[in-house]
Amino acid sequence: MQRAKRLSKRTGKPLRALVEEGLKHVLAVHRTSSPRYELPDCSVGDASADNPLEGWSWHDLRDEIYGEPNQPNQR
Repeated sequence: MQRAKRLSKRTGKPLRALVEEGLKHVLAVHRTSSPRYELPDCSVGDASADNPLEGWSWHDLRDEIYGEPNQPNQR
């Protein structure tokens, strides 16, 4: 801390600015050295296939999701 205060006085930068600069440096070093997490691809089906729900209205989708569980699908 004493070294930082002396550097602050010598450079004319506020101590707060030196601390911010140091934190940015530390965070940048850790950002580049840490492996980036990637979500696994859990896709199902064929991405190029037509979406069977594309033509459904919001009401149809809502009924499909929240409809009575014992009702047969009328589509």
